[in-house]
Amino acid sequence: MKIIVKNKKAFHDYEILEKLEAGISLVGTEVKSLRNGQVSLKEAFCVFRDNELFLVKANVTPYSHGNIYNHEPERERRLLLHRRELRRLHAKVMEKGLTIVPLLLYFTQKGLIKVEIGLARGKHLVDKREDLKKKTIQREIERNLRYQERR
Repeated sequence: MKIIVKNKKAFHDYEILEKLEAGISLVGTEVKSLRNGQVSLKEAFCVFRDNELFLVKANVTPYSHGNIYNHEPERERRLLLHRRELRRLHAKVMEKGLTIVPLLLYFTQKGLIKVEIGLARGKHLVDKREDLKKKTIQREIERNLRYQERR
């Protein structure tokens, strides 16, 4: 698995409850842009339309050597999941007020492009502060352990 882009903002703004792997429907020039790493998932989210899941506001920069058939940068891209998974996700989103956000965009061993999506609940400011404190404390502990090993 070769990671193209990771959505760091999603891990900061949301509490991830569940992760799923989904395929993504792309056009040729989008694939070439992804191979160059020209994509941003910062503002991206997923939405249901007609019992299908779409990735919205994911910015894939137009391919530099593309011609008049180059893709639109922020078009909606269909995510490919089994119908059973779509129904289950749709029920959770409607029932509990959760949202679906893209976490990772990556190439598989076979060269396919996949999206790891997460069923998420928004964090409050207090939760974000607590996470930062925990990370800082963990970093200090690891730093002290490394220092003690050197002695």
